[in-house]
This record gives sequence, C-alpha cells and structure tokens, in this order.
Amino acid sequence: MTVQLSGIGVSRGIAIGKAHLLERDHLDVTEYRINADLIDAEVERFRRALGGAREQLRGIRGRIPPDTSADIVEFIDTHLLMLEDSTLTVAPELLIRKQGINAEWALKQQRDALVQVFEAMDDAYLRTRKDDIDHVVSRIQRLLVHDENVQDLSAIDHLRGTIVLADELTPADVVLLYHQGVAGFVTEYGGPLSHTAIVARSLRIPTIVGVHNIHRYIQDGETLVLDGQEGMVLAGADALMLEHYRQRQHQDQERAHTLVKTRLEPACTLDGVCVRLFGNIELTEDVEEILDAGAEGVGLYRTEFLYMNREDTPDEDEQLEHYREVIEQMQGRPLTIRTLDLGADKALDTEAAHHCTNPALGLRAIRLCLHDPGLFRPQLKAVLRAAALGPVQMMLPMLSSLGELRQTLALIDEVKHELTVEGKAFDPAMPVGGMIEVPAAALAADMFAAELDFLSIGTNDLIQYTLAIDRVDDEVNYLYDPSHPAVLYLIRHIIQAGVRHQVPVSMCGEMAGDPLYSRLLLGLGLNSFSMQASSLLEVKDLIRHTRLDRITEPVETLMHTWDPDRRAELLEQIRNLLCT
Repeated sequence: MTVQLSGIGVSRGIAIGKAHLLERDHLDVTEYRINADLIDAEVERFRRALGGAREQLRGIRGRIPPDTSADIVEFIDTHLLMLEDSTLTVAPELLIRKQGINAEWALKQQRDALVQVFEAMDDAYLRTRKDDIDHVVSRIQRLLVHDENVQDLSAIDHLRGTIVLADELTPADVVLLYHQGVAGFVTEYGGPLSHTAIVARSLRIPTIVGVHNIHRYIQDGETLVLDGQEGMVLAGADALMLEHYRQRQHQDQERAHTLVKTRLEPACTLDGVCVRLFGNIELTEDVEEILDAGAEGVGLYRTEFLYMNREDTPDEDEQLEHYREVIEQMQGRPLTIRTLDLGADKALDTEAAHHCTNPALGLRAIRLCLHDPGLFRPQLKAVLRAAALGPVQMMLPMLSSLGELRQTLALIDEVKHELTVEGKAFDPAMPVGGMIEVPAAALAADMFAAELDFLSIGTNDLIQYTLAIDRVDDEVNYLYDPSHPAVLYLIRHIIQAGVRHQVPVSMCGEMAGDPLYSRLLLGLGLNSFSMQASSLLEVKDLIRHTRLDRITEPVETLMHTWDPDRRAELLEQIRNLLCT
C-alpha cells in the first residue's frame, strides 16, 4: 500500500532512497540546587561542555571539503561564534553563581531570554534565527546531560543514498550528512526560513519539513520517494511510480545544467519586456553569492545583524563602514538598505519587551525607530553618508500611516541638516521608499506612492497579517497561501498605485523567489523582483520563457476564480504554460 505524507518543501528536487530514522533521545532538563562549596565545580562542568561543543563543531567544519560554498561554512562559523559570545558563555555562569542552580537549568534560563528576543522580531526570516540559539544550546545541554558525545553522526555508516528522517536537524547536521552522501531530508519540525532549510537549498538537496508524526508511518529501511517541490513523501511506491520519479530526477539534472547558462543573459520575456532581478542579503559575505547568480543589485539589505549579539548599539561610523564594504563589492550596482526592523524586543529596551502583550502588533520596525530617535538617527545619517559613496536608497519597514511616514521624512530632513553642519559628505537626493507589508498600507498604497520614491512589497508579513497566521508556527502555517484572492488583490492594487504615481514597485518577500508565482506576478504587472541567490536563475529562466500576451488571460481568470482547488489548478497551468 502506498502511503503519502505531506509537509513543506524547502528545497526542491526528487530523492529516492531507503529511509534512515535518526533517533535522538529527548532532553529532559530539570532544575536542582548546587551547594555553595560545589559552585566552582559546577561552573567548571559548564565550561567543559562549552569546550566539547566547540570541539564537535570544529570537527564538523574540518570535514567540510575545501570546494564547499563559503556561505555554508559560515553557518558552522556562526554557531562557533555563538559559543564565544558572552550571552551563552558568561551569562549562564553568572546565573549558576547567583542562583546556586545547575548548569543545564542556568543555560535553559538564558536560552529562554534570548529566544524571547528573536520571537518578538518583525521580520519572519529573522525570527527563525532563534533556531540557531536552540541548536547551540541543545548541543551544550546534551554534553551536560550525558557528559559525552552521544550523537556522533559522522560515526554512522551506510548513509549514502538514504533519506534521513529526524525530529529536526541543525545546519551542521545537514552539512555533515550531505558529505556522507545522504539523498534527502525529512523533519517533523522546522520552517522554510530556517538556517537548516537555507543550507539544504544551498546544497540543492531535496528537503521537506513539518511532516508531523512521520515516525509513526515510516519504517527504517523502507524505500521512499521525496518530492521537495510538492512537499510530499511517498512510501510503498510501485515500480511504475518509481520509474516516473526517476525520469523526473533526470529532467531536473538537465535543467540545472541549463540554468547556469542563463546567468549572464538578460531577464527579458519572449515579447521583449525586461524585468529587473535583485538579491536579498543580510551580511556582506552574501554579496558575492547574489552577484554570481546574476543579480543586478541588492533589493533588500537587512541591517538587523549589526545590532544583534552585542551589549551596545553600532554608532554612525561603524554602520557606515559596513555599508561602505557592501558598496565597494557592488561596484556601482544599486543597493537598497532597509532601516532597522526589530521589534519591542531589543536589549536596548527590555522593559518594553516584557510589557508587550502582542509583539507582532506592537512597538516594532519604524514604530520602534520613531519611538527612540536616539537609536534611529545614527542609522539615518550612516545611510545618507553611504549614498554619497554609491547608488544607495533607503527603505522604511512596516509603514502603516501617513503620520509616521511624514514624521520619518521630517527626521531625515533634520539629520541632513546636522550632516551639513558637521561638514560630512552625503547624498541630499537619496531616494527614500517604503515596504508595503501591512494590509492597511497596501489598501492605501496610493497615499504612500504619492510621498515616496519607490515601494517594495514585503510579502512575508503582508500575507501573514492579511490571513492572520504566523508562517513559522507549525500549527497554522498550512493556512499560509500567497495565492489567496485577498493577497493577490492587494498585490495588484500596490502595483497599480505605483503605475498611477509613476513610482517603481518591487517585491522582496519569499513569494518573489518562488517560481510557482513568477508568471502570475508578471501577469499582475510586477517588473522588479528581489530574492535569495538560490532562486535567481530559476526565476530568470521562467521569465525568459514567458510571453506576457499569453499569460494575461489565464491570470485574469485566476483573479476571478474563488474555488481553491480550481485556483491551484490554474496556478500550475500558468507556471507550465508553453510560450513560443
């Protein structure tokens, strides 16, 4: 009997192989008191666990082949850096000494405090960074609980060609298992924006997350088919089905070879309409990857990481140096810098964080920046100064009212005056745009288009707020639907507002990089996309094989169709439409 299980496909491709169930014991961390004369020994036990965690990660890093992509190595380095950060090294020690508690519990307390910071973040992508805290803390706690490396994945043999099933995996696990020849991954938990998912996509290894209770239905050693595009796992497939998926595997390999050839080709449709393709970055190291994939520039530079994992905040000059480094790497290509997009979460204002009953709707992004001009002014000045070094524009996140927009523009005018008085070079004509990611802003897009130089559609939050669901919440993320009629209506309304006011409109959310929606968005009138590097070539190829006059009618039909099954069918038809 064939069994089909569904989850969220986070890395496309077909994998066929035997199931390998990765069993990990549940960590049961409890609190107990430590006698005063044993506190030093408890601190030393904690330090040994830290050292053991570092040793494990260095071991994994040492086994990564030298030709592995730099961005993948960075994920391991990020976890190693976290093991040197005082928030995970010094703070738990202080808790052990102050409260007289065991190291596991002190680490749990510190983990909870850090995760609270991430969970309150506005940006869904950044919110998933709490997974990194969990992965590092879990590694240390396992060493504390078991006082030994209980899960040495490198010691498991016979993994080549298997599909690994686990509750969850860390980026380090994925890298290690990939180099052992694993064909694909399926996890019970996780989301499409997690570092684990990003690593899997970078390695182009088929992966599905969020397949609940998979251990109940799949036996170890059973032959599985994993379809990363459809988010589907098949067990018990017959010979005919297996042959079908082997043919699709072969077609995927041929397509990947073809996509590389389009890197330097223009992103123009068959009827001559050219589209601008940009990349999303968060670290300076990301620039090389998007340029290698043929991006024209950066459509979204997340600046939050300049503020994270530190006790103070970056001053104007420090921020300028980061921006300067990116500008130099871009060599004249355009750069869009998004201003601080944190919530009522930052260590800058922990009291506000504790009193924020609903961080998703609270003091965050532009609201937080206007609430604390002392935090905002250095960034505004740094971005204005960076614009004197290259083609830079500033993007304001989470606008919802004209009042806050005008308050922000007035603040920008004030810092321009200050820069003039201080004799610092800046670009007084730097374009200022806004992210449209709140339904109210989308419906009032004309109002913002009349006041700003450009708009960018932030689909992650626009969809989340429109449908009232959190896409990183396993319990409700099945409701996350970019093709929901209400979402498409808002997107088209924003694009048309841009046309009416002759203001460029781009899209920088995950939807922009999903090939399933590329032609639909073209049909809605979008002509500027910004996405992760791994999606650029696929989206460009679809654009180059599209005739706008062929997709206009099916897109209109989709816009006026309410039945969800029929809509899904039309969406697939639009994507697969043969244009000549």
